[in-house]
Amino acid sequence: MSEQRYAVVDPATGEEVRAYPTATDDEVMVAVANAAEAYETWARDAAVSDRAKCTQRAAELHAERRDELAAIISREMGKPLDQALMEVDFSASIFAYYAANAEAFLADEEIPVQWGGGSALIQRQPLGVLLGIMPWNFPVYQVARFAAPNLVAGNTIVLKHAPQCPESAAALAALFADAGFPAGAYNNIYATNAQIEAVIADRRVQGVSLTGSERAGAAVAEIAGRHLKKVVLELGGSDPFIVLSSDDLDATVEAAVIARVGNAGQACNAGKRMIVHEDLYDEFVAKFSARMTAIPAAPLSSLAAAERLEQQVSQAVADGATLAGAEEQGGAWFAPGVLTGVEGSNIARDELFGPVAMVFKVHDEAEAIRVANDTDYGLGSYIFTTDPEQARRVASRLETGMVFINGVNAMGPEMPFGGVKRSGFGRELGRLGIEEFLNKKMVRIVR
Repeated sequence: MSEQRYAVVDPATGEEVRAYPTATDDEVMVAVANAAEAYETWARDAAVSDRAKCTQRAAELHAERRDELAAIISREMGKPLDQALMEVDFSASIFAYYAANAEAFLADEEIPVQWGGGSALIQRQPLGVLLGIMPWNFPVYQVARFAAPNLVAGNTIVLKHAPQCPESAAALAALFADAGFPAGAYNNIYATNAQIEAVIADRRVQGVSLTGSERAGAAVAEIAGRHLKKVVLELGGSDPFIVLSSDDLDATVEAAVIARVGNAGQACNAGKRMIVHEDLYDEFVAKFSARMTAIPAAPLSSLAAAERLEQQVSQAVADGATLAGAEEQGGAWFAPGVLTGVEGSNIARDELFGPVAMVFKVHDEAEAIRVANDTDYGLGSYIFTTDPEQARRVASRLETGMVFINGVNAMGPEMPFGGVKRSGFGRELGRLGIEEFLNKKMVRIVR
C-alpha cells in the first residue's frame, strides 16, 4: 500500500480543493486509547436501547445533512449529485435498520440441550476496538456498512478513510458525535500505512474491516494474521451479467447499462462481464453498444483511475478485442464503451473499474456458468431469464457471494453483502453483518 496525501482533489478539474494534515504517531495512538476507554466505560455495558438511540439519531442526521454530505461526496470523487444523494439516503436507512433490529439481533439465544440436564444459551457480546479502512468510491455508504452494526453492537471504532475522502471523514466524525455517541466511540484518523500496521498490532484492537483493492486487502490480512486479529475483507469484483432469455430485450439492455455505469462504473459489484446466449447476442450487442456510447463522458475518481482503465482497454484491443466508444477524453474524464472479442485477452478475467463493459457470446447455460465462474473474483452476479427453474439452477452454481435474478439495484440494509474467492470474506449488512465482530459466547448451566 503506497503512502498518499489526504487531500480533496476535484476530479472534474484536477484542482486541489483542500489538503488535510496527516496524523502524528501520537495522535493515532491517542485515538486507539480513546476507543479503548469508550469501550470500557460506555459501549460494552451500555443498554442496547441506549446504543440504538444514538444509532437512530445518526440515521436522522444523515437525512438532515443529506445535501451537505452529498456535496462533499461529489467534490471528493466526482459522483453526480443525484447519485450522491441516493448514497446518503441509503446510508441513513442502514443506521435506521440496525437501530430498529439491534435488540432482536443481540438477544440471548437458547440452545436445546441434548445431553445432561440444565440449560444453555448463546450470548452475543461486542469484541472491543475495531479498525475500519474505507475506500473512496462510496465515501458515506461504506462507513455506514461498517459503523452502524458495530456501534449498535457495542464495539468502538477507529476509522481510516481513503486519502481522497478526508472531508467526508471529518463530516461523519462530527455527525456521530452529534448523534450522542460519547467521545472515543468513533475516531477518525488521517493515518499513514505504517501507522495502520501499528494500530492492527495494538493489543487493544480486536478486529479489522477493509473495503478496497485486492492488493490492500492482502497486505492488511497478512498483518492481521500475524497478530491473530479477526478480519472482514470486501475487495474487487468482475461480476457476470448473464442473459439467457428475455421477453423484453430493451428492458434487459437497460438493466445491463444501469449495472455497468452506475457511479461511473466504479463499484465492486457492478455488472462488468455481459454473458449473452447466442440467440440474443447480436441484437443485445447492437442495442447495448448504442445505449452505452450515447452516454456522455464523466470524470472518474482521479486521473490515476482513468489512466489505469485506459491501459487495460488499450491492452484488450492490442490482444484482438473490438472497442465501441470509450474515446479518450483527457484528464480524469472517460466515456462509456463496450469491448467484444475479449476471449483472447487476460482482461477477460480481470476487473475494469470504470464504465467499460465486456460482452461474451455463449452457446448454452452450461457455457454461461463456465464463463461466469472463470475469474478469480466472486462478489456478485446477475441472471436474466424467463425460466424460473433455470434461474434457480444457475444461481446455485455461480461461485459468488450474491446473485440477483431479473433485476439490478436490489440491495437493501437487510441484504448481506460480500463475496468469495479473491473478492474477500465476511459479510456486511443484514443480520450477518452484525454477527462478524461479536463474541458468540456459549453459557452452559448444568444445575
